[in-house]
Amino acid sequence: MPEFDWRSPDSFKSLENAEIAHIAWEGLRMNVDYQRDYETMIANSPDGEVTEEFRRRWGICFRPRSAKVLQRTGDLLDT
Repeated sequence: MPEFDWRSPDSFKSLENAEIAHIAWEGLRMNVDYQRDYETMIANSPDGEVTEEFRRRWGICFRPRSAKVLQRTGDLLDT
């Protein structure tokens, strides 16, 4: 994977038509404080679910998930 240069306009070409939620998610996903909090929260969550406190802290909200989405493996907030 090529190195990402945040100063280069070419690095952001893929975001030209992106929705604001996708841009916000990319910024949050790369945030080292978010990554640390996420790992800590999952490690301390008895059911592996995202806590309400975590959602409030990071301003994350979700639409209700369908049964089909719930069957997928992996966590939607995982980095």
